[in-house]
Amino acid sequence: MKKTIACFSLFILIAPALGLPSEVSFSKIVIDREFRSEGVAVADINRDGRLDVMAGNLWYEAPAWTPHEIQPVRKFDAANAWSNSFVNFTDDINGDGWPDQIRIDMPGTHRVVWHENPKSKDKHWPEHTLFRNACNESPAFVPLVGKDSRKMLVFSFDDTQMAWYEPTGDPAREFKSQLISEKIAKDRAKDHGVYRYSHGLGVGDIDGDGRKDIIIRTGYWRQPADPRSGPWTFVQADLGEDCAQMHVYDVDADGLPDVLSSSAHGVGIWWHKQTKTTDGQKKFIKHLIDDSFSQSHSLELADINRDGLPDLVTGKRFWAHGPKGDIEPNAPAVLVWFEMKRGKDGVRWIKHVIDEDSGVGTQFAIADLNRDRKPDIVTSNKKGVHVFIQK
Repeated sequence: MKKTIACFSLFILIAPALGLPSEVSFSKIVIDREFRSEGVAVADINRDGRLDVMAGNLWYEAPAWTPHEIQPVRKFDAANAWSNSFVNFTDDINGDGWPDQIRIDMPGTHRVVWHENPKSKDKHWPEHTLFRNACNESPAFVPLVGKDSRKMLVFSFDDTQMAWYEPTGDPAREFKSQLISEKIAKDRAKDHGVYRYSHGLGVGDIDGDGRKDIIIRTGYWRQPADPRSGPWTFVQADLGEDCAQMHVYDVDADGLPDVLSSSAHGVGIWWHKQTKTTDGQKKFIKHLIDDSFSQSHSLELADINRDGLPDLVTGKRFWAHGPKGDIEPNAPAVLVWFEMKRGKDGVRWIKHVIDEDSGVGTQFAIADLNRDRKPDIVTSNKKGVHVFIQK
């Protein structure tokens, strides 16, 4: 039976942007100080009209953020280990009208599972296998195929092939994998995004043909007219260094989609401007957005200030490899957003610091939690689980 965890004490810290002046500010709510997960999802879990938070084996009921078990709670050592929850997504997997949880464990080592919402019954959520493993550290769950608004999972498996995954119609069965690549040799797996610890993966229409492509840092697979017809054509491109989630957007409004990325374990946040050579080939020119902090291991694109232009949200993944790993592991765990501004002199990115003691994990969520039409931010990592409500 599910145990309701004793409610954690909450505190609210008014957190105006600590960088340049901004009309946007956030209230910070610490809903759990324990290390639960490095990914989160947001959904109205109990269908009471309020958006709740999922983080690993717990969900937190709004508005008091009361914790409830999805699966038995485990203790994770933040200094020396990782959790069993690298990425969280949510969808109604079995079509019963209740949001379920998709949980991806450490890359390449465990099953991808989904937990079935028990419809407010006081018990743990039944666990089902979605696929045998997931490789790459930034798996995606996004609309992918044609005009279908359904979200599909995108990740590699077995350290050998990139694929996307769709439900079979039978929730008791694993998702069906649709291969987009041939098997890739072990010595090439990391650079082709299929190794379990490969960094960098995204989805977007990079060639402007109206179909979404699957992107890694060394190029992209072009989606064909029939996305289920077998391997997609791979186009080589230099899209920078090892990174987190990759996003496609025409940053400079020149009609050519660009790519945005951030360094997972080093330093740097970039946008890669798409250009064309004299013979019509695509070429990407890297532009630095920021290099003031390290380990920006998750990246989202959202219109934070509602000016019609998307902004970037990211932060530091605290202790990604423990207190002695990577670059500046003990530096402030910042959460920031970069305001995009277009002008006659080009594109500018204005940095705004939301918080300095939370950061991001390997995936986070942006949603309008309180229905005021302003984007809010939810993160989970070795600093705990945090909600940032835009004022």
